[in-house]
Amino acid sequence: MKTIRTTCPYCGVGCGVLASVDDAGQVSVRGDDQHPANLGRLCVKGAALGETTGLAGRLLTPEVDGQQVAWPQALAETAARLRQIIDQHGPQAVAFYASGQLLTEDYYAANKLMKGFIGAANIDTNSRLCMSSAVTGYKRAFGADVVPCSYDDVENSDLVVLVGSNAAWAHPVLFQRLAQAKRDNPRLRIVAIDPRRTATCEIADRHLALAPGSDGGLFAGLLNALAEAGACVDGFRDGPQALAAARGWDVARVAAFCGLPADEVAGFYREFIAAPRAITLYTMGINQSASGSDKCNAIINVHLASGKYGRRGCGPFSLTGQPNAMGGREVGGLATMLAAHMDFVPDDLQRLARFWGTERLAQTPGLTAVELFAAIGRGEVKAVWIMGYQPGGVAP
Repeated sequence: MKTIRTTCPYCGVGCGVLASVDDAGQVSVRGDDQHPANLGRLCVKGAALGETTGLAGRLLTPEVDGQQVAWPQALAETAARLRQIIDQHGPQAVAFYASGQLLTEDYYAANKLMKGFIGAANIDTNSRLCMSSAVTGYKRAFGADVVPCSYDDVENSDLVVLVGSNAAWAHPVLFQRLAQAKRDNPRLRIVAIDPRRTATCEIADRHLALAPGSDGGLFAGLLNALAEAGACVDGFRDGPQALAAARGWDVARVAAFCGLPADEVAGFYREFIAAPRAITLYTMGINQSASGSDKCNAIINVHLASGKYGRRGCGPFSLTGQPNAMGGREVGGLATMLAAHMDFVPDDLQRLARFWGTERLAQTPGLTAVELFAAIGRGEVKAVWIMGYQPGGVAP
């Protein structure tokens, strides 16, 4: 029996999987107990991965104009058509649209081809639609798209705050780890912040069913409460500006704005201030909003102000929706960045051009996801290579 160590392709937890193939070709899967994301756990979908490997309905050979062809012919045809479009209309007439399902190495190669050698930055991803708010929040706070937490921090915290996250359904193995941490440490407090009472609320000590869209006010009030309690640390870089913006968001105002009982708001603030270690998990309920980036920064600010970041059990932790949304961001799989957290600025452009050995490096950002599809509709983009994504089915 052959066993392959791989990764579950479903949610953003990125669980490690051991897939075994017997002599009859039957596939069975189990959790990889050496993998740091899941430590051997799997949810129902992950455990049933072996049932998805059948060949029925799969495209097993390349097709050109609806006709099956060999790989060399398909690659040659693709290259020739892209070359023709680039020669006639310029590099801006082609684009790549990637997915959080790609491996990091695939993302890197696609990004290098498009930005480094085709010469346009028109490579974006479906991760744009769910994670761009989190990216902007981290870049504004830290200067780079970096997540200052790991899953282990969830199990080593005194207070876990879940905002806009139904982890029980959307990140089930992380939820299993959180539930186990609660059983192992009854003193661990869990606060769920969500307009709905979801399955995640079942293990929460406090559920704040705030009005939809009012998260920013709740965390502005927390920042104000930290200041009033003298709980802000020295060296909070944006302290004066952020604290000035939060001033006036007292408990009564927050309660009215969020549609919450004042004693529940005050209780949450007391818990956060008193907790030696606190971690906030947030995801699409925060990100997918017209003010998503500001909400992310409101969350990040309370961790910076209180010093609850950069150490075990602490920090603002944005949960991705796909298994490699973060990997794609790391290597530059977005139209608005170069690679490896480098931006479209002279020093980074020169450094990357030298490293890649190219004179064709794109000099300006490309089309983001929504812009890209609009450009396709206008006929400006003549060819798009879609990778690991089916927009016709999931983004009609």
